[in-house]
Amino acid sequence: MMQFILNTAEETEAFGAKLFQILPEKCLVFLLGDLGAGKTTLARGFMRAAGHIGAVKSPTYNIVEEYKIDNRLFFHFDLYRLADPEELEWIGIADYLQEKAVCFIEWPEKGEGYLSEPDVILSLTTSDNGRKLHIDKIPEHIKSKLSD
Repeated sequence: MMQFILNTAEETEAFGAKLFQILPEKCLVFLLGDLGAGKTTLARGFMRAAGHIGAVKSPTYNIVEEYKIDNRLFFHFDLYRLADPEELEWIGIADYLQEKAVCFIEWPEKGEGYLSEPDVILSLTTSDNGRKLHIDKIPEHIKSKLSD
């Protein structure tokens, strides 16, 4: 397992930007962590590195935000308010996951049974000096690029 210390929101966004450089065009990323741990901040860094201009907010009420940037698709899900995992079927989660897109899913445990196996699992926790990011799962060919 790899671990990173991210002392500021800027460092968390920078890590997200690094992910943009190394993740394939189709990738499912689970973001684990409590409220305020930095999940959306990391996704914001990714989207800004992709070229998104404007706000990147947590899709807590919409469940999903879609971004189309330079003919690439990105989806940012927040399942925090999901009452039942079956709701994912109603919104067409299978269709989203079939797309050639990077999908970030916050609170994936709320969608258990309806989500595919993730390519990447990132866990964020707050600490005295900012955040700790644990990479719980990542393909080896991507893992080696994080050290560059």
